[in-house]
Amino acid sequence: MKVVCRIMFLLLAVALGVTESVAQDAMPARVIPVQPMEQVFLPAHLSPGLAVDLDNPASYLYPEWSNEYVHGYNEVVLPDSVIISMKGYCMPTDSTRITDKYGYRPRRGRAHLGIDIKVKVGDTIRAAFDGKVRISRYERRGYGHYLVIRHPNGLETVYGHLSKKLVNENDIVHAGDPIGLGGNTGRSTGSHLHFETRILGNAINPAFMFDFPNQKVVTDYYVYQKNTREVYYKVKSGDTLSRIAIKNETSVANICKLNGISRNAIIKVGQTLRVN
Repeated sequence: MKVVCRIMFLLLAVALGVTESVAQDAMPARVIPVQPMEQVFLPAHLSPGLAVDLDNPASYLYPEWSNEYVHGYNEVVLPDSVIISMKGYCMPTDSTRITDKYGYRPRRGRAHLGIDIKVKVGDTIRAAFDGKVRISRYERRGYGHYLVIRHPNGLETVYGHLSKKLVNENDIVHAGDPIGLGGNTGRSTGSHLHFETRILGNAINPAFMFDFPNQKVVTDYYVYQKNTREVYYKVKSGDTLSRIAIKNETSVANICKLNGISRNAIIKVGQTLRVN
């Protein structure tokens, strides 16, 4: 029966002047546009078989090694995206209590670019990953006794308000090594650890990677994207909201929205404004 039906279908197709192949060719093709992917910067240490260089960590990303500054990097091209491996981590402290979160503080006119974790004076602070100590110094009106460690995954971690530093600049450390003791030095109103995560000087909310209340990391890999980073500007003499907007290629309305201020707000020299 199936053979008879097939023969009848072919005879009808011939009578109408349509063949099976022509009918298939006449079907409209569905064209799916190719979506371009953003460039993802894959760290060299994620490639199989390559050893991690702790003497010059993240050299694939950072153009130089310097003990002179915390945040500034001149003439650095930030990739569109960077994959940050969270493997081999250690929580910097056993404390689970967050006392201040990451974010801009409109009432203070400045940004809090890390998170504060409650610790007691003398509590052990540990290195979050393997790495090399880039800065070990004291800042009376800021971090107090603090450390900056650069890691092979591209991150630099900052540990502030320590009562004592246990490592020196250019020391190689491993995840979990004691690097300092909790304290209340610098601009601080109580003993705590101020913890920052940065890449090429750009701050990242540590809560995107570290879950202190549950003492674990949030993900195995964190993708940092340049076009979603927060950008801040320190007000200089002669600045107005209009001038700041022009300098940073944004609008006055956007600056006001990001900072919770009005167009008529009085801005002061030294004040920090978020511009993106």
